[in-house]
Amino acid sequence: MEGDEIELLDPPVFEMEQKVRVRKLIRNDGTFPGLDIGAPLAKKGDVGYVVSIGTYLQTYYIYAVHFIHNNVVVGCRKKELEPVE
Repeated sequence: MEGDEIELLDPPVFEMEQKVRVRKLIRNDGTFPGLDIGAPLAKKGDVGYVVSIGTYLQTYYIYAVHFIHNNVVVGCRKKELEPVE
């Protein structure tokens, strides 16, 4: 398991409707329908808004981020996002 950190022991880092920026290129891992695996979903620097907060493997928070410029909602990990002031 990546880093053995259990994020769910703490509250989510980001809040609903918070404006965030992607820190790295996010590609389809096969969970985004209608696009090939490896297709880019969000580019480094893209800005969006947290629209829901879920969990994965009872370990990590997954932040669903709506990127308005291309109208997609992408699940992101904490390490992939940074707040926009």
